[in-house]
Amino acid sequence: MGTVQMTFFSLPVVWHNTLVAALSLVYVFSVPPLLDYLVTNHKLSRDISRKITHICAGSVIVFLPLFQDGHWTQYLNVSLFVIWGMLFLQKGFFAAEDDQAIKTMTRTGDRRELLKGTLYFAIVGIICGTVYYKQVPGILAMAILGWGDGLAPIVGMKLGKMKYKAFCEKTVEGSLAFFAGSALAGMFFVWLIVPEAFNLSTILIIALAATILEGLSPKEVDNILIPLAVIGLTYLL
Repeated sequence: MGTVQMTFFSLPVVWHNTLVAALSLVYVFSVPPLLDYLVTNHKLSRDISRKITHICAGSVIVFLPLFQDGHWTQYLNVSLFVIWGMLFLQKGFFAAEDDQAIKTMTRTGDRRELLKGTLYFAIVGIICGTVYYKQVPGILAMAILGWGDGLAPIVGMKLGKMKYKAFCEKTVEGSLAFFAGSALAGMFFVWLIVPEAFNLSTILIIALAATILEGLSPKEVDNILIPLAVIGLTYLL
């Protein structure tokens, strides 16, 4: 793994990595207030709001190249997911109906939704940022989970005409968006973070396999099944 040779303003590594983690938090936590405004004042649907948040959260790995390796503070890259995991637990049990997170991150407005797919997303983010820190399995898992699984329902809701059903109803258009988002995001983030490990055929095969799995998955469990499959396939290919 390559490292950034210079720290910001010649800061000690601990402060450099802390600053990068803080920037990632500012980026992600600026999204819910904006989406809350759009949901409340411009009739943005909860489903689209939820998936935009999903995409933005998965894209937080764009900050990984800025972290200096070899110091425990490199694991501050998962700060967002740790904070979100705790918030999802608290809000999933105790939040009021008009809570910002409930309005922007659930399909139905039921706070208990935060204890399912969204909480699984946070857990996956923690695993990918620690066990698979700056490694292809973790990068692909987050890229595909963020962009593939984020774009599919948006395209499916807006453009989906050809429907099919396994455990729940999906659309061909949504699945094509899943594959395109997964492949493009996978290529971009692997190139950005670990360019020496870039392998186009591997990324495309994994994106295709994840697309098939997503099409067959029940709701709420795909946030676990997809990254597990992606991580497993990176070892097989």
